[in-house]
Amino acid sequence: MRLPYIPNDPQMPSESDQAIVERVKQRRGGKLLELDKTLLHAPPIADGWNSFLGAIRTQSTLPASVRELAICRVAVLNQAWYEWSHHAPLLRDAGVLSEETVEKIKGRLWKGDGLDDKHRVVLEYTDAMTIGCVVGDGVFKKLREVFDEREIVEVTTTVAAYNCVSRVLVALDVGEMAEKHGLASV
Repeated sequence: MRLPYIPNDPQMPSESDQAIVERVKQRRGGKLLELDKTLLHAPPIADGWNSFLGAIRTQSTLPASVRELAICRVAVLNQAWYEWSHHAPLLRDAGVLSEETVEKIKGRLWKGDGLDDKHRVVLEYTDAMTIGCVVGDGVFKKLREVFDEREIVEVTTTVAAYNCVSRVLVALDVGEMAEKHGLASV
């Protein structure tokens, strides 16, 4: 952790900031995660984050297995192990991918053996967006073959959002994962 977490039940200096805390708590089921307690150092940023990530997590039409595969893959590629620890269980709970396949996601060079076409293209698309940002026409063509326009926007914004999440988590060492995973001295 590079910044101290705010308290679990913070008393913010203004009513508007306190309202932000309550909105974040409401989305989280009444509690704040370490990420929230970091972002709330800048309440308006935490509020926008909460709204955007809330939409990605709860208002998308994507199946949980697709959404969580994308999120977990971003976590692996960016070494955001806090993110992995929160989303790998959700991917497992989706009940579509085997435990062995979930573990294979950790392989940076894994190409998706054992996945159906829909999940394999999500993996390829996530890798392209995360590693180099540029998505080749071939990968995008495959994406269009299995997803409609809304779903393409939802997959794209999920990958983009969780790239943002992972960068904040890693840069600020939220969840104190750097030392545990050998990133502290990089």
